[in-house]
Amino acid sequence: MLVVAVVFCFAGILFASETETQAQATGKATKDSVQFFAFTVLASALGVGIAAFGCGIGQGIAAAKAAEGLSRQPEAGGKIQTMLIIGLAFIESLTIYALVIGLILIFANPYVNLFLG
Repeated sequence: MLVVAVVFCFAGILFASETETQAQATGKATKDSVQFFAFTVLASALGVGIAAFGCGIGQGIAAAKAAEGLSRQPEAGGKIQTMLIIGLAFIESLTIYALVIGLILIFANPYVNLFLG
């Protein structure tokens, strides 16, 4: 898991430096814009990673408690399973929201004009 995180971090930086060489050819970007893009990619990756980590822990706890409830009251299995599925959907939505925000920051960054003028 750590290897994947490191690869994603360096992929963003390499993508930003490739953008820098393309920008030098056209003369439209500066080092500040490339650095801003690299930090945006890093922040998006960290945000999605932290959200996924928290959701994974939450889903594990929810599944453990559901299994514990089923072992104590097997006759309530249908209600417990329904509540578990709904709870897991709400937990997973946090990771999806973080992914959407990360993609917005990378591809349609609303803060570019604020920081780079």
